Amino acid sequence: MNMLDDEDDQSFHATRDGYSHLSDVEWDAVERMGSTMGIHAVSVMLEDLNRDAQHATIAKFTQNELDAEREKVALLHQQGSEQADLLREQGAQQFELLRQQQAAAGESMHSRRPETLKIDIYKYRGVEEDSLLRWFVELDDAIRARRIDDGDMQVAFAQSNLAGRAKTWALGLKLHDPYAFESLKDFKSRLR
Repeated sequence: MNMLDDEDDQSFHATRDGYSHLSDVEWDAVERMGSTMGIHAVSVMLEDLNRDAQHATIAKFTQNELDAEREKVALLHQQGSEQADLLREQGAQQFELLRQQQAAAGESMHSRRPETLKIDIYKYRGVEEDSLLRWFVELDDAIRARRIDDGDMQVAFAQSNLAGRAKTWALGLKLHDPYAFESLKDFKSRLR
């Protein structure tokens, strides 16, 4: 019996009735063989082979398909493993880079902003029982501990530690001239 219903038609139209000894799985394989090897080759094969040889040929074709699919799966698995390893390595590198950047940022923050020690000093009031010399020593120590380097800030800090007559005197000078004290040294000499 001929496999093709219409020999001029290039699509594979096998008559299932002529090969009823083939299982549904085997018939699916025959159709795949037709799309792989060509309709004419499959038709000749089925006509020339006895039933046992047909089963064996179809089984070998199916086994070759399975082997090819297993190779694809193995290759995909290998590629997936390689990509996973690469991603792990890249992730570790990015983590290390981020850790280094954070460490560098932390170090730069510490270098820009050194820790200071807050030393309290008593308020100088300008009365006889207050020792101006002692207040100057405490003031210089507090300025160094707080790391106040700017001259205007040193004068402002000194003024913030005045009280009573001394504060009134300093504010009176600043009201007339906002730049009355050029430096801490000038402030101290005028306060004496």
